[in-house]
Amino acid sequence: MRYRPTCTPLSTSPSAIASHPVGDVLLGTSRQRSSAASAPRPTAVILDLFGTLVAAPSVVERRAAAAQFAAILRVSPAVAESVLSDSWQARHDGQMASTTEVAVHLVARCDASAACVDELEVLLARLAHVRLQADASLLRALEQLRRGGARLAVLSDASPDIAEAWSASDLAPHFDAAVFSCRAGAVKPDSLLFRSVLRHLGVAPQQALYCGDGGGDELAGAERAGMRAVRVERRGGPSGLVFGETAWSGRAIPDVEALPPLLDGWGQR
Repeated sequence: MRYRPTCTPLSTSPSAIASHPVGDVLLGTSRQRSSAASAPRPTAVILDLFGTLVAAPSVVERRAAAAQFAAILRVSPAVAESVLSDSWQARHDGQMASTTEVAVHLVARCDASAACVDELEVLLARLAHVRLQADASLLRALEQLRRGGARLAVLSDASPDIAEAWSASDLAPHFDAAVFSCRAGAVKPDSLLFRSVLRHLGVAPQQALYCGDGGGDELAGAERAGMRAVRVERRGGPSGLVFGETAWSGRAIPDVEALPPLLDGWGQR
């Protein structure tokens, strides 16, 4: 889940997130649990991005980024951080179509010189590239899933800078589809996003398994769309920023790397 800058992490302590053997992951919905033997093996896996595939930024990382924005815009870090926070919705729900538009918006909100736009756009692109760096172990897991026949998609609350940087990332070649909120025009848990990703994959809801760290009420949103859902513990640890996290009565796996053995053992007890 793309983080909202003003958010406060919820339920991220080890005691709050139950860890279970991969073979005992919830395979039905949180309201109707079923064993692997009674649930068909998913043919598609839909994954959240921030906190799931890559680490969600920490408070320290967020402040460091705000300081870089502030230096370009010639405002205080506190002002830059406030503007970034206040613009979260507009940057993620489709109101801005490009990184350039994001830069123009931030410059205007900070009452900075229009001459700052180009430099700010470069910074946005550079930060997006850094935030999409993936662990080698995760890339291997994605390749295993594809070799096992699963179709993969990413579904993320993301701003245009992230969406534009995606195709050049190491993650992109592993996915059959990518749906970003800034392009779809809605943020999680809006059903439009879940319908869109299913359409891009060409699969029915019951064929898909949704995996995410739980921000933005995404797991319940996936279930409402007819998918099965499993929580992965937040990548980067409990210091990662998240918003809209709700209680989850289903099971969790420790990370995306646990998905290949989960699917390989589907239907076995």
